[in-house]
Amino acid sequence: MDHSEHPRLLPDELTDAVLTGATIYGPGDETVGTVSHVHGSGSSAQVVIDVGGFLGIGSKPVLVPASDLDLMRDGDGVVHGVSRWSKEDLKALPEHHD
Repeated sequence: MDHSEHPRLLPDELTDAVLTGATIYGPGDETVGTVSHVHGSGSSAQVVIDVGGFLGIGSKPVLVPASDLDLMRDGDGVVHGVSRWSKEDLKALPEHHD
């Protein structure tokens, strides 16, 4: 998918309501996870990404700053993000516990 034409989210859009459920793609445009929820909002928001598993079962939640993701909307308005991390990189992060 060519993300270059997708409009980036503004800081006030970095909220749980907007980001939850967003697919996160890795550097090779492979799906690496899905946003399960967000702590905080705006430029200081922290995003919990469920990595691996199937339909949420067996996935590992990891916490990353929203500022480390390239978050945008596609032509249909669907929110998604691009990460510099691969699925293996994210799986290597500590598991997040709420």
